[in-house]
Amino acid sequence: MKATAVIPVKRFAAAKQRLGPATESVLRADLAEAMLADVLGALGRSRELERLLVVSSEPRAVSLAETAGAEVIADPADAGHSEAASAGITVALASGAGCAALLPGDCPLLAPAELDAALAALSSPGLAVVPDRHGTGTNGLLLAPPDSIRPSFGPGSCRRHLDLAAAAGIAAAVSDRVPSMGLDLDTPEDLAALRALLKADPAAAPQTASVLNASG
Repeated sequence: MKATAVIPVKRFAAAKQRLGPATESVLRADLAEAMLADVLGALGRSRELERLLVVSSEPRAVSLAETAGAEVIADPADAGHSEAASAGITVALASGAGCAALLPGDCPLLAPAELDAALAALSSPGLAVVPDRHGTGTNGLLLAPPDSIRPSFGPGSCRRHLDLAAAAGIAAAVSDRVPSMGLDLDTPEDLAALRALLKADPAAAPQTASVLNASG
């Protein structure tokens, strides 16, 4: 199903605080930028995405988005992931989009063919949750139509999104078609897992691998 991608991106200075004090703020900002670059590169190779919307007022994110051919929606309040996603949905609806893919900027291993498979399997009306590797969070939310539910990201959001869909009478499922999106970067454990995967296959997320290698 052809979709508009919505990628909320908070300001890099505030990104990845949960990585802890051992991770310098400069590294966190550089990682956030590199991961977004890898995500946008992957999304640019998708066959099911017809439009990319980056919701952010982070200057480096805006620059990356413009280079990737994405449209930018300003987010001066930086109010949060769900609010930014909702702003993107509003723009997608205004242009007549029938489907929105709410996607993260911190899943650098994203494989476009997997995302395409999940979008192709989505019915309308319908909703699919792409879970995190723990099965509790939401790393991707596929909505047809885009305003099927109001997104509610955060801890426990996988179950919450399914419950919201049920309340709205919309068919919903947890999608296992995009395993490459299971690992996002929130905790030191996530960082260790990402380092290990990219050490074995740096081509999976070259910009992120470069930053991690430079950090030692």
